[in-house]
Amino acid sequence: MKPLDIIRFAGRAATGYPTRTLLMLLAMAIGVGSVVILSALGEGARRYVIGEFSALGTNLLIVLPGRSETVGGPPPLLGITPRDMTIGDAAALTASSAIRYVAPISVGAAPVSYRALERETTVLGSTADLFPIRQLEMAQGRFLPPGDPERGSAVCVLGHKLKQELFGSAPALGETVRIGDYRYRIIGILSQKGQSVGLDMSDIVVVPVASAQTLFNNPALFRIMIEARDRDAISRAREAVIRIIRDRHEGEDDITVITQDAVLATFDRIFAALTLTVAGIAAISLAVAGILIMNVMLIAVSQRKAEVGLLKAIGTPAGRITTLFMAESAILSLIGAVLGLLIATLAIWILARIFPQFPIAAPLWALAAAVGVALGTGLIFGVLPARRAARLDPVQALARR
Repeated sequence: MKPLDIIRFAGRAATGYPTRTLLMLLAMAIGVGSVVILSALGEGARRYVIGEFSALGTNLLIVLPGRSETVGGPPPLLGITPRDMTIGDAAALTASSAIRYVAPISVGAAPVSYRALERETTVLGSTADLFPIRQLEMAQGRFLPPGDPERGSAVCVLGHKLKQELFGSAPALGETVRIGDYRYRIIGILSQKGQSVGLDMSDIVVVPVASAQTLFNNPALFRIMIEARDRDAISRAREAVIRIIRDRHEGEDDITVITQDAVLATFDRIFAALTLTVAGIAAISLAVAGILIMNVMLIAVSQRKAEVGLLKAIGTPAGRITTLFMAESAILSLIGAVLGLLIATLAIWILARIFPQFPIAAPLWALAAAVGVALGTGLIFGVLPARRAARLDPVQALARR
């Protein structure tokens, strides 16, 4: 019997019992579809988070005050007071050849008012280097001018949404807004950028860092953002930051330096593990589908005793009958897997239209794994019915006929 004959035999057997065939295809399609859809959701979550952090900029280092350490031991003889990061610390970092830009950050919230309108919003204090580091774009005017970061000036840059809330379609450049107890002249409007790691860049106001410290009466920096000259310079920049701050803080390592690559790699590992976990849970449905295939095929063997008996009566070997039933299981599994892929593709397309900001997409490995597991499940759970059919006695199988 040629392979084409085996396929024709399996096809006729499948179409001869449409209800049985439909149940097997439905079970396998649901299993494959579940694996692909859940894998696509996990992959989409990974892409979304990595995209959010990549939007911060490239080759970034973030310097935070404080460090991770174990406490609770005997108190030191000389008390250690955690040092705040200052504008002077940030300015000192520019001495490193591995560092291209340094942007000290001071953050707070304050009411921003123009005439009778007032809006509580985030006030971001920084320098001109924030513009290239965060890859910002201007809609109108210009960003904060370069200069001595220790000297504040009464200028500000509004986010796109904040400008619309306070001025609508009226021009805002050159106008004066009140932020807290101080008045600032508007020199620029940011283009619409959207959310970035929880901060709505359209609903902020940017002022010089020294002005922000005066506004909030807080000389400490929230963090320092640094851009290394290139990817190869990130490690040298990190070592330079630790060394320079240690020298300025009397030998104390009281900062934490986070590199963008380390953050991205961590999130990549977390979401890859999460995706594999949900895909594995969904794969349980494929095992359930395999059990259903086995049960239905066992019933099929009982219903097709006469057919099997006739094959054995004309001299068909047991191995050939096993092959016929295994081929039927494999073909039904593959067709069910293809239907599952079509269902998953449709579901992913619908989700992408409903949530356009969420980059949902099925990874290629999930497609291959779903089809492979479906085929393997069909073959494994088809062994028992095939062997039972091969062991049928032709005389007993044809006795009732």
